[in-house]
This record gives sequence, C-alpha cells and structure tokens, in this order.
Amino acid sequence: MTVHHFTIATVAEESADFRRVLWTGEKSQLVIMTIPPGGEIGDEVHEGIDQILTFVSGVGEARVGGETREVRQGDLVAVPAGTRHNFVNTGVNPLVLYTVYGPPEHADGAVHRTKEEADRAEHSA
Repeated sequence: MTVHHFTIATVAEESADFRRVLWTGEKSQLVIMTIPPGGEIGDEVHEGIDQILTFVSGVGEARVGGETREVRQGDLVAVPAGTRHNFVNTGVNPLVLYTVYGPPEHADGAVHRTKEEADRAEHSA
C-alpha cells in the first residue's frame, strides 16, 4: 500500500486550475478547486454522492438546500447526496478549497483549467 500524503492547503493554494483531481480511491475522491473572483462552481445536484468542502482561502457564499451562508478560510460545508448546491466567490481574491466526494465524481487525474472546460467535460461524459 502507498501512502498518499498532501500538504493540502499548500497544494490547493499553488493550483490555479478550476478543478484538479488529486486522488481517487474506490469509495472517495479528493479534488482541489480555485474559483476566480466573481466566479462560481455552478448550481448542481449530485445524486448518490456526498460532498465535503473545506475552504483554504478567500471568501464566498455556500448556497446549499435553499440556505445561504458565508464561507471563508477554515470553514467546512457538508452537502448530502441529492442536495442542490452552489458555491460563489464573493471576494476580490480566488476562493480556494478542497473537496471530498464519496463515491468519486470525476475522472481520475482530471484537470480542468477553467469552469468552461469543466462544464464541457461534464456534458460530454
């Protein structure tokens, strides 16, 4: 067995990509994301997939299940499977986070440099 070790805040801060899959296991997946100022993940629902998001830097809004809360460095938001959600950068700096999906949601090793690239990949899947 190989130990998969990440200094996660540093790795996330150093990535300018909208979405980068760092690790994929049989039952979960680790992904880092950078949302530019004024950007968003996009309104979505993951059927059968729980998601936990931890915010490394920046400020934004978590819009989950009809509620809106401010998020910032150190915050964690759990999104149960089947819940409509979106995360919006409301600050002047990138909103940086890492998220764990269970089970995996994206192709192993996927890198999407922009939201537009990520949207194209999701629509072609």
